[in-house]
Amino acid sequence: MERTRAEHRDGSGGVEVPRGAGGGPGADGADGATAATGASGTPAASGAVRDRAMTSFSPADEVKRRGVRRMKLTATGLLLFVAVVYVLAEWASHRGAGAWAGYVSAAAEAGMVGALADWFAVTALFRHPLGIPIPHTAIIPKKKDQLGVSLGEFVGENFLSEDVVRQRLRAVGIGSRLGAWLAVPDHADRVTAELSAALRGALTVLRDSDVQAVVGEAITRRAGAQEIAPGIGKMLERVVTDGGHRRAVDLIVSRAHDWLILHGDSVMDAVQGGAPGWTPRFVDRRVGERVYKELLRFVTEMRDMPAHPARGALDRFLTDFASDLQSDTETRARVERLKTEVLGRGEVQDLIASAWTAVRSMIVSAAEDERSELRLRVRASLLSLGARMASDDRLQSKVDTWVEGAAVYVVTTYRREITSLITDTVASWDAEHTTRKIEANIGRDLQFIRINGTVVGSLAGLLIYTVSRILGA
Repeated sequence: MERTRAEHRDGSGGVEVPRGAGGGPGADGADGATAATGASGTPAASGAVRDRAMTSFSPADEVKRRGVRRMKLTATGLLLFVAVVYVLAEWASHRGAGAWAGYVSAAAEAGMVGALADWFAVTALFRHPLGIPIPHTAIIPKKKDQLGVSLGEFVGENFLSEDVVRQRLRAVGIGSRLGAWLAVPDHADRVTAELSAALRGALTVLRDSDVQAVVGEAITRRAGAQEIAPGIGKMLERVVTDGGHRRAVDLIVSRAHDWLILHGDSVMDAVQGGAPGWTPRFVDRRVGERVYKELLRFVTEMRDMPAHPARGALDRFLTDFASDLQSDTETRARVERLKTEVLGRGEVQDLIASAWTAVRSMIVSAAEDERSELRLRVRASLLSLGARMASDDRLQSKVDTWVEGAAVYVVTTYRREITSLITDTVASWDAEHTTRKIEANIGRDLQFIRINGTVVGSLAGLLIYTVSRILGA
């Protein structure tokens, strides 16, 4: 007789207590197992039961088990009824009750055969009938893993195929439905809030030091790999051609004039300080005054005369420099060396790293403020996108195609992983408990097979006996 074991522990260690799983026609194999107890007779601690899937019964399962029990009693009671009828019919026949006793006896006999045959078939699904290990019985406990594999293959072939996924998604019309949903202001507000929360959460989780290192490394690597001189030369050439540099020249010359007015003594002192020691002091002073006046005159004229020769010379210098940046090898090499030196300075790296902190703070603040420009623009974009998706067939088709392609890629690429979830889950289930749970869910309907077998068997037996009597007559 097959026996299953429920493990438990008591104070002295692990103890295994066998539980019968047999079952005659009236046995309730799903309910016949009792709770495991320790050596002292106390229930084993629930924490010692092996942690497996499918190891507990819900209240709904318990209701179903009681229903199975009632149906088993009904089917068994019907078997006992036809057995009693058979015995009484045979007794009456031997006592000379008449021909009717034969008809009743034949019907009852066939009913018993049908009931027993169907009892055997139903019981064989879940356990060995009468505990006898007859071949091809206890199918579910023995074939549990194979059933899981077959179920996984069935799901993969019939539900995760490319054609099925495309047809189903195409019938749903995700593009139009999503567009109509997003076009509702409340829905757009909800999506905006969720996106803001997700953005805040992502920025909160990220460590500033890690992001700063990544950003700094990325900017430095990109700047180091890209030659900047030709780009600067083109930009400078365009600025000079358009005259965009003249405002900067005006500002510089004006500030230089103002500075000379305020610091005339400093200029003259600097000139006098550079004079030879053998020159008279008054000569140095006169030279300093002369230099200061000429310098001030030059700056004033340059400020007030747009066509000043110095301005033209500056334009020619900038034009030549822009050309050299684009074509002169030596100039380009010097710019690259300067770029490398600047990027290597700690101050520049600190500036790059600090940029992330400022950007993150700005984004978090904007995401938290419901009236921020960021959230208002996101909301407006969502409403606009929803309205377009709800009315634009081409956009709907694009969205549907994209969703179909993404879904097909997932199911075709990860079909094995998805189906393995089924097979691995079924394989992890305890065979005995799985059998009892399956029986609790479908056993009630299976008991109708026994009842039907008894009724159909009785009718078939009666028909056969009647035909035999007619042909014999």
